[in-house]
Amino acid sequence: MPNNKQQALLKDTGIHQLYGENPFAADQLLWGRQSEPLTRRGFLKKSSLMAMGAALGMSIPFARNMPAGLIPAAFAAEGAADVIPGKDGLVVLNDRPVNAETPAHLLNDDITPNDRMFIRNNGIPPENVEPDTWTLEVGGESCQRPTSFTIADLRSRFEEVSLQLQLECGGNGRSEFVPAASGNQWTTGAVGCPIFTGVRLRDVLNYCGVSEDAVYVGYYGADTHTSGNPDLDPISRGVPIAKAMERESIIAWAMNGEDIPMQNGYPLRMVCAGWPGSVSGKWLNRLVVRDRVHDGEKMSAPSYSVPTVPVAPGSRVPNEDMRIIESMPVKSLVTFPQSGISQDFRQRMTVRGHAWAGDNQISAVFISIDFGATWLPSALNPAANRLAWQTWETWVQFPEPGYYEIWARAMDERGRSQPMVVPGWNPRGYLNNACHRVAVQAV
Repeated sequence: MPNNKQQALLKDTGIHQLYGENPFAADQLLWGRQSEPLTRRGFLKKSSLMAMGAALGMSIPFARNMPAGLIPAAFAAEGAADVIPGKDGLVVLNDRPVNAETPAHLLNDDITPNDRMFIRNNGIPPENVEPDTWTLEVGGESCQRPTSFTIADLRSRFEEVSLQLQLECGGNGRSEFVPAASGNQWTTGAVGCPIFTGVRLRDVLNYCGVSEDAVYVGYYGADTHTSGNPDLDPISRGVPIAKAMERESIIAWAMNGEDIPMQNGYPLRMVCAGWPGSVSGKWLNRLVVRDRVHDGEKMSAPSYSVPTVPVAPGSRVPNEDMRIIESMPVKSLVTFPQSGISQDFRQRMTVRGHAWAGDNQISAVFISIDFGATWLPSALNPAANRLAWQTWETWVQFPEPGYYEIWARAMDERGRSQPMVVPGWNPRGYLNNACHRVAVQAV
């Protein structure tokens, strides 16, 4: 257990705030470790090692490899779950609008169950939804035949498809950025990969006619602004026409064979997997085919935008120097074991999880138990279809009792790999794809 000084610091400030303000100063305050920010390696002195080991209640066999300024995974566990109707174990980050993530160990299923799909809302969901009379209007400058569809019309006129599709919030992992970025402080759980059923977006667009000058497809939903002002849209984003025309971009009415949960977009939503979840509009009631980049709410920088070139942490970045986020980066998640579990060091431990890479496929997933000094490959399963995540599995065996962290690092088909530490800082804390890690007590 932490000593009195450490307990006081953690009670008054909190470990995430301490490390968020200055991770290297936090190392010094909590453990007495002197470290160099530029090298990210701060070898623990004997006294520092004893302090951290005492707080963990065990030795740290690979302490010599532990990066400086890193919160031990045992102290960075997910918070307590709140109760959300129809959801199981999600952790609420915000209640107006509702935003809630799923602890990593609850994402262990190959196909994400409806009750464990994360929630990322920008507005307040509609009430008293009547799916039988719900309509989707398709129009815009580059739409040749504006048309209105009921859900029954969509089901009768177009081919029905079911695809497993991965959705991730662009800010997933925001809590690890230093200095802190504004917005929901997601850890790792704003991601999921259920099976969506609906019709291809391109079939609907082609039925309505798409002009040669079409550039973008934007969406509008029936959710209302948190202010209650009916003239304000909480969000209205979209995708370039090429993304809209992909076989995997769909208009969905079902998730895992059931109605889409209300908080996830019931009764109709757009799904454009591999890009930030904000492009997949919920409570969908209008699509516009634009002859320019869509200019709806949260399309302009700094929303869902990152600097065009690397910037120093804490920099002010002009909007004109930002670009819209498109394909998400390579990433992985350890879903078993649960962080903080105890394990007999003499026994092998199964390790498994998921990996994904935006519009691309995963080529390999590697595991480390010595803070990234060495890496071992895992068995990687193929995706159910394009833009679904891929599951992986392996095993590890710990050489001696002590504190360990299991790190996962994925690589995509283009050879791009996850960084071991948080990647380049950006003002809104998007695209954190640092290696996921879980704590294990080998006894």
